[in-house]
Amino acid sequence: MAKSKAKPENSIARNKKAWHDYFIEEEFEAGLALQGWEVKSLREGGAQLK
Repeated sequence: MAKSKAKPENSIARNKKAWHDYFIEEEFEAGLALQGWEVKSLREGGAQLK
């Protein structure tokens, strides 16, 4: 049986520690104005949320 492809996530970064340590009742989106090199770095996996 063929495996179904994973649905790509739209977010660039996620606070994994918060999702592990706390019960999240509600989500909201926030935005930042980034320059080109910052966007490229985030998409390559260079984000850290603490």
